[in-house]
Amino acid sequence: MPLDYDKLSEIARECRVQIIRMLTHAGSGHPGGSLSAIDILTVLVFGRMRYDPKRPDWPDRDRLILSKGHCVPALYAVLAKAGYFPESLLPTLRKLESPLQGHPDRVRLPGIEAATGSLGQGLSISIGMALAATLDGKPSRVYCMLGDGEIQEGQVWEAAMAAPRVGQPDRPLDNLCVILDYNKIQLDDFVKKVMDLEPVIEKWKAFNWPVIEIDGHDLRQIDKALDQAEATKGRPSFIVAHTVKGKGVSFMENDPEWHGKAPKKDEGIRAIREILGVAENDWADYLKKTPHVAAIVREIEGL
Repeated sequence: MPLDYDKLSEIARECRVQIIRMLTHAGSGHPGGSLSAIDILTVLVFGRMRYDPKRPDWPDRDRLILSKGHCVPALYAVLAKAGYFPESLLPTLRKLESPLQGHPDRVRLPGIEAATGSLGQGLSISIGMALAATLDGKPSRVYCMLGDGEIQEGQVWEAAMAAPRVGQPDRPLDNLCVILDYNKIQLDDFVKKVMDLEPVIEKWKAFNWPVIEIDGHDLRQIDKALDQAEATKGRPSFIVAHTVKGKGVSFMENDPEWHGKAPKKDEGIRAIREILGVAENDWADYLKKTPHVAAIVREIEGL
């Protein structure tokens, strides 16, 4: 059945609001990479993956590994929307005893497949999961999202070299799809200035990966790329998704400062207004018509 891209766009917008809500409450965290990744995660969770939030340990489920674990607010937003836990839990991000830790914790929260964020490890974990599924004869697919600064880690390239070869000849790891969130900014500067990845496509091709290049905010391109990856047999697939750090919030977009800085109250409210596409002069009227957004704004104002 064709995807409803308008509905997916609305879900992504709602998740962006929740990301800002979480980070403003927490007073710390990573908005830039969470906002760059959310369109991809939305298509995966609401248009692609097989899962059951009432049975998070269902053996035949697809797996999603967010290797760039510091951007877990994006994953929490989609998991809550998918029904793994109530959205009312989202403002507890990074609070003591909360299951919503600053990096994903599979012990604390159903729906999390791996504790990640020690950068460079997620692809190795994903290869193990994909191999286990093939050996067990399971239909599961494994999706791994990498950060661009993250792939400066040597372990990523060891895993990249191994993945097209570790599957048995009759059971290759073509159930593995890796997605690079290529927003071109890392911790304190542009990736190009820290350690340039280019030519990134040619590098992955040289490691025997089929590579698909897309706009990581175009829902149709994301969907088509995932179709192409699933149709590719004999090898795992690699998607280079060009994205914008802080996508949807003008003062965060393409600015390294917003890699790991949470918005203050007024910044959080402004960000939510921009995400929703509401002019400042229309904001008060909009809040009167949308009580759920008004409630989030009141939460933030009361911090």
